[in-house]
Amino acid sequence: MSKSAVTVAVKVALTVTSLEFFGPILRDFGPSHAFNPDWVGHARVHLVWLLGFMFLSGLANLYLIWLRRSGGVSNLWLSAGWQSCNLGGFWIAYLLNPVYEGAITVPGVHVHIFGYDENVFVFSILTVIMVGILLTLRFGLRHDAGDAYV
Repeated sequence: MSKSAVTVAVKVALTVTSLEFFGPILRDFGPSHAFNPDWVGHARVHLVWLLGFMFLSGLANLYLIWLRRSGGVSNLWLSAGWQSCNLGGFWIAYLLNPVYEGAITVPGVHVHIFGYDENVFVFSILTVIMVGILLTLRFGLRHDAGDAYV
């Protein structure tokens, strides 16, 4: 496969994984989270702040992937790193769940897919795709002389 075909494949995969920034907005900006009267108002402010940050991060990632002309492969590394931070944040929240008495599944809101909470299922798939992206960036694309490793 040519470098340009691999680059396009990575861009498409990064676009798919960038959806992780937009999904929570669709699910959490509603009565179960942002408008939940049982939540402390300040917690809702932090949630909406996070959702705004995620939305803008998603837009910035799409810009890096498809529109930024300078940077080449380094833009893809930057996008992958940024998205990996978001994925990592989910897994930290998931693993520390017992410590802060969180709940991954909201009954009546979240569904189970093959026996797994929808969040765990989707983030597992996104994580596997991201590992593939990182391996492809590392071994499938050679950096041009002007590209720096990120």
